[in-house]
Amino acid sequence: MTLSTEPVRLWLVRHGQTDWNAEGRYQGHADMPLNEQGLMQAHQLAQKLAGKPLGKPSEERFEALYTSDLQRALQTAGVLGACLGLTPHRDARLREIHQGDWQGLLIADVANRFAAEVERRRADPLSARPPGGESVGELAARMASAAGDIARRHPGRKVLVVTHGLSIAALLAQARGVPLAQVYSLIPQNMQVEVVEWGR
Repeated sequence: MTLSTEPVRLWLVRHGQTDWNAEGRYQGHADMPLNEQGLMQAHQLAQKLAGKPLGKPSEERFEALYTSDLQRALQTAGVLGACLGLTPHRDARLREIHQGDWQGLLIADVANRFAAEVERRRADPLSARPPGGESVGELAARMASAAGDIARRHPGRKVLVVTHGLSIAALLAQARGVPLAQVYSLIPQNMQVEVVEWGR
């Protein structure tokens, strides 16, 4: 399939807060729901994107809405889609990085108990990974694959994508020419929006 010369404009949204976010735990592929704060965050962004606080039509017209298939992203996308009149399309490639044996552990505990492994993954994200988990290089490849398919379906359009912190960072690094070794500095906060153009 030939790629369009017009890139898609991706509005990347990190899902709302979960209890594990609040506790500082690695989530990875664990299917955690939003907590009360996360649901409120999702409704606040939905209202903002729809222009409803000002009582005027939305200035941001999205052609489509894609989401990770993990519950925290699905819930966030459901709130946004209901407000914007969009049906969320699930894509497992938009999941968070797989944290393997670190999943469910406190970030502080992993940093203390696996200091060498954590540093190795930061220094060499293309190949280093937690035991049983995924590397940043693998994450970046599947995020690029998903973004490429979205670009082919919606060339020159504006698309909303609900995904996860490190997943967004991996796509941002590729779109902005930032080395993947610096990916951890690009992780957004819950419900933060980042906009990139993607035409690969």
